[in-house]
Amino acid sequence: LTGKLDCPVLMVIKDMDNQIFGAFSTHPFRLSEHYYGTGETFLYSFCPEIKVYRWKGENSYFVKGNTDSLQIGGGGGHLGLWLDADLYHGTTSKCSTFNNLPLSSEQDFTIQNLEVWAFE
Repeated sequence: LTGKLDCPVLMVIKDMDNQIFGAFSTHPFRLSEHYYGTGETFLYSFCPEIKVYRWKGENSYFVKGNTDSLQIGGGGGHLGLWLDADLYHGTTSKCSTFNNLPLSSEQDFTIQNLEVWAFE
């Protein structure tokens, strides 16, 4: 997911329970030692209607990527959205960055489909 892109991206996940959710990031996903992004980053879910979880100003834990995971949102030991390096398993829980509800019906989920759209 790294490269020459420098534009916002929208990640769409469909889990094995057919729940659809994801994240909008103001910056492309990349490896990083620290969290990056801006307050325009958000999480969302469709279950059954769309819910958007915007930045609450509590912290700046927007996006962090390392060799074994991608993290979006954090605080209090909870991650809004966490995906493993294979983009196959993930977890979701309420986090103080977005004050979101869990995005999937299960805290731990398996990914059926994942797409990332770049807005150039």
